Amino acid sequence: MPSGPELMRCDHAAMLARTDSLAFIVLLLPKDTGLANAMTTELVRKGVSRDRISYLLHGRNTREQAMDLQSANPELLGRRISLVTAPENMYRSLLTFRKLGFQEICGSPAFDHALFDDLRYSHGNIGGRAYVPDVSGSMGLRYDFWNYLKLEITCLREYAALAYYKLNGWI
Repeated sequence: MPSGPELMRCDHAAMLARTDSLAFIVLLLPKDTGLANAMTTELVRKGVSRDRISYLLHGRNTREQAMDLQSANPELLGRRISLVTAPENMYRSLLTFRKLGFQEICGSPAFDHALFDDLRYSHGNIGGRAYVPDVSGSMGLRYDFWNYLKLEITCLREYAALAYYKLNGWI
């Protein structure tokens, strides 16, 4: 089974494929046929015909993946393409593909779905010890702090990747 991010991408790609019966899906992945097979199975399960799915399993980064697509399918340079990737990768991905001549390209980020359940609980009622701080009602401390910290790391990583791609002339 694909991991969470790949499942989100499959879900989003399948939704796009259902809205356009002529849409073709190309999985741009590193050489990991297990992941490609798992994603194909998931896409088929979501209603995408297997003959609408192909693979390019060489690229180890966005630049190589864009180059693989360009060399394997040069006719796509003038066709409409929608990239499905994580939101934090979208800007760099679009710039990279455009630099290689894909002009009719847009992005369709696969976002996480927010959880809107109330996750507060009663510390004492579930066996929480008195000497351990009770954070059962603090959603900010239990989730927001860590989610924002993860977001900061993700943004810093993407800024570094953008700088690296810019310095190499890839965007």
